[in-house]
Amino acid sequence: MVSSADTEGAARRSSNRRTGPLNAQIVGNIGLYFVCYELSKRGWNVMPTTRNARGIDIIAYHLETSEYVGIQVKALSKKNPVPLGGSLDRVLGDFWIIVNNLDAQHGVFVMTPEEVKKRAHRGEKDGKVSFWLQPKSYMLAQFEGAWDRIRR
Repeated sequence: MVSSADTEGAARRSSNRRTGPLNAQIVGNIGLYFVCYELSKRGWNVMPTTRNARGIDIIAYHLETSEYVGIQVKALSKKNPVPLGGSLDRVLGDFWIIVNNLDAQHGVFVMTPEEVKKRAHRGEKDGKVSFWLQPKSYMLAQFEGAWDRIRR
């Protein structure tokens, strides 16, 4: 027999589900805080920087080794290319962590800025240059779930 409390709980849970695509800012927040959570589990004390600040997204300090690293996080709702902007000069930090496919079984890819720049795709449309990191360039076994790469 189903109680009214069970029915109310199920109704509340189903009303909390979203019905449309995630907003880009929410996707960014999910990725940022997911990476903070994962780094914290691995012994890093993490501090997100101010959102919309140019440069790194997270400053992390390892509690055992006293290492500091700056990390850029790119979060995508699907397995899409990562937009890098009009110049590779904005590829900063010590590491890049790409979290993609947030709507399903997500993937995490840990890269260095040099690896991102080396694999960047240059596009030009109407005289405007843009750089992208294609999924085939970052969704590689050497980067997937490679959290241990962050230790120097």
